[in-house]
Amino acid sequence: MTEGNVFKFGDNVDTDLIIPARYLNTSDPAELALHCMEDADPTFAGRVQSGDVIVAGANFGCGSSREHAPVAIKAAGVACVVARSFARIFYRNAFNIGLPILECAEAESVPTGSRVRVDLDTGRITVVGTGQEYQARPIPPFMQAIVTAGGLIPYVIGRAEAGK
Repeated sequence: MTEGNVFKFGDNVDTDLIIPARYLNTSDPAELALHCMEDADPTFAGRVQSGDVIVAGANFGCGSSREHAPVAIKAAGVACVVARSFARIFYRNAFNIGLPILECAEAESVPTGSRVRVDLDTGRITVVGTGQEYQARPIPPFMQAIVTAGGLIPYVIGRAEAGK
């Protein structure tokens, strides 16, 4: 369960909007976080707080297949991204680096500037204060295990150390 403020974006937010290519001379998550969403909302990196939630429309994360995009979002403190749909490579990259993402057909209806509680196990999104609820497709259990481990590499290392 996570709770945070909503930052809303529209459809087709591409990886260049998430982390502009001019900052890809580093893979340092902290440096990438400083420029997260800069070309979509120049104030985002200065306002986002740990636990906040990005809500977007269709095809979030389209464009380049670079992992820098979900790394920048996670390093900025975003607890999860909720969108109507995700570009397939972004979807896979997000789980590989341990960033939970939820597909919700009603994502655009989540009020701008609201505070939401997100249950990653059930996919339930609740607007704090109004009780308005939205249902996202829950994250499959094995994908939740990858997120809980902190990403695919820590997940595989943990399983190897456990002899699984």
